[in-house]
Amino acid sequence: MYKKVYLKQGKEESLKRFHPWIFSGAIQTIEGKDDIEEGETVRVLTSGEFIAVGHYQIGSIAIRVLSFDDVEIDESFWENRILSALQVRISIGIADNLQNDTYRLIHGEGDNLPGLIVDCYGKTAVMQAHSVGMHVARMAVCHALVKVMGARIEHIYYKSDTTLPFKAELGQENGFIYGGSDDNIGKENDLLFHVDWLKGQKTGFFIDQRDNRSLLEKYARGRSVLNMFCYTGGFSVYAMRGQAKLVHSVDSSAKAVELTNQNIALNFPQDTRHEAFCEDAFKYLDTHDGKYDLIVLDPPAFAKHRSTLRNALKGYTRLNVKGFQQIKSGGVLFTFSCSQVVTKEQFRNAVFTAAAQAGRKVRILHQLHQPADHPINIYHPEGEYLKGLVCRARLSQHINSLST
Repeated sequence: MYKKVYLKQGKEESLKRFHPWIFSGAIQTIEGKDDIEEGETVRVLTSGEFIAVGHYQIGSIAIRVLSFDDVEIDESFWENRILSALQVRISIGIADNLQNDTYRLIHGEGDNLPGLIVDCYGKTAVMQAHSVGMHVARMAVCHALVKVMGARIEHIYYKSDTTLPFKAELGQENGFIYGGSDDNIGKENDLLFHVDWLKGQKTGFFIDQRDNRSLLEKYARGRSVLNMFCYTGGFSVYAMRGQAKLVHSVDSSAKAVELTNQNIALNFPQDTRHEAFCEDAFKYLDTHDGKYDLIVLDPPAFAKHRSTLRNALKGYTRLNVKGFQQIKSGGVLFTFSCSQVVTKEQFRNAVFTAAAQAGRKVRILHQLHQPADHPINIYHPEGEYLKGLVCRARLSQHINSLST
């Protein structure tokens, strides 16, 4: 049925603990190695005993496990996995919700479909492949999505031009693989957002901050809010609804600033409390001392590989020093890291160091993470990537700034 991959002796231990990745160094031999193609489905064996079935790919992660049962990866397999994911979203009140049609339907390893992301925005699903195998299977996944989702989905946009390995030379292009629509507005907790799935980051919107945006709304009343690295302005829109006194959005991308202004206008037309600035984050913070009593620091990932971890932690410390220095005494700081290689403890320590360097008394009010529609497979701790802290900062006469 499928080509066989044999593991080296002792390399099956992580698979017995249901970890969904097989690294290239664990492989002893590959049946038909000379004609195996990237993205093929393979059976994995150890000492002649079946252990998993998955997608083969050239690289450090050689196989992404689809099942630990000896099953055929056919139409019913895709339908059952997608149905299971949908049932979870319905059970947590995210799908089939009149106030919310924006959610993550498939979250890779968290939904036992490694290498696949599917986000829903109204009647459009945006599919993203992070492995060659999922790219090869894209139409099978598409057909299963249409069948399982029924009337919930009328269009499927495939967006994988930047997520697949360049060397694979797959010739992938972004575009609709089912239906087609110009309606790019999604609803999140009764707020509306333009979703740029054509040219935007990820699938066009950072769904993973939904719960954290809702929390910020509760803190916003009467405050002067600064949203750094605003991108689509999600935190800004929630702050506006939370009755903030003023909201300023900052991003170094002119396109992001334009999109933020569009989203503010979509929800709060003619409201003068909001203003957006296209400027470098550090330069802006340097020139706006003590103006804000609620600051959001949600930067892009500072580290995508372990080799850059040390510099990333320095970057998080430097950024949070600026945040603590510039916020009003008694103000609230929402600070985040979306770097998978940065642990919760490392990020918290970076913020601790920043608080000490800034000479502030700091209380942690909340420890934040990704929402339930971005589930973490307990056997795949690498799936936990988003972490955040909500801190209340006050001036201190007793903490001396540490040298940087």
